[in-house]
Amino acid sequence: MGIITVATTPQSDLHDLDDDGDDALRREAEAGESSRASRHWWDRNADEYQDEHGEFLGDDRFTWCPEGLDEADAKLLGDPAELAGRDVLELGAGAAQCSRWLAGRGARAVALDISFRQLQHSRRIDLSRGLAPVPVVQADAAVLPFADRSFDLVCSAYGAVPFSADTAALMREVHRVLRPGGRWVFSVTHPIRWAFPDEPGVEGLTATASYFDRTPYVEQDEQGRATYVEHHRTLGDRVRELVGAGFRLLDLVEPQWPEGHEQEWGGWSPLRGRLIPGTAIFVAERD
Repeated sequence: MGIITVATTPQSDLHDLDDDGDDALRREAEAGESSRASRHWWDRNADEYQDEHGEFLGDDRFTWCPEGLDEADAKLLGDPAELAGRDVLELGAGAAQCSRWLAGRGARAVALDISFRQLQHSRRIDLSRGLAPVPVVQADAAVLPFADRSFDLVCSAYGAVPFSADTAALMREVHRVLRPGGRWVFSVTHPIRWAFPDEPGVEGLTATASYFDRTPYVEQDEQGRATYVEHHRTLGDRVRELVGAGFRLLDLVEPQWPEGHEQEWGGWSPLRGRLIPGTAIFVAERD
């Protein structure tokens, strides 16, 4: 099975952007611009990302966050022994490491990502391990190419949600494709981190921005075209989005930085992780 591509955003200018000297600023970025920027950025950076973080992520490990919380221990999707035969969709799957872990427990996992290059890394891992390929789909998570009530579980570990301009619509899409009683679990950068510089050292411990400023973070080229976009929502915003889409919030997990974990990942570090939360994991259920 190849990579199924569902074109939900224009692609004509995705591969002719030069990020040398990009400016970083806070400005509005609508859905189409955000989606195009994400597709281009992850296509261009997928190789470097997998090279840098592949060992930590593993080929078939389901870890929710840089703190290293594994689904095998957290059981946020339910008892791993009961995953067999369940239909699971992973959003923003990257190289489908989480989906591969789910498939190893008998789940019928589908990995979706906006980046074709990320999904090619999924194929690379499958081939190198001699495994049956994880089904993958290239599409925008805000416009899911699946029928209503197709899945028992939907999950996302730092994928899709932070890069979507309209996460209320994304939540409604997830609700639509879930079966009644289905669970939706996703991890994102803890919203409080938006008030602090994204630095692993002491400079990342002083708040320099308003937690309540929801203006997107944008990197753009000399022509003003966005090459990277990330969107901020407060904890309250996330709860309202979930409830508004028809979900019941079961849990909000804020993983503590574990003892003995000394690996830095961007702005995540032992120094910051022991003082302020870095990840928020929302566990919700469809009525």
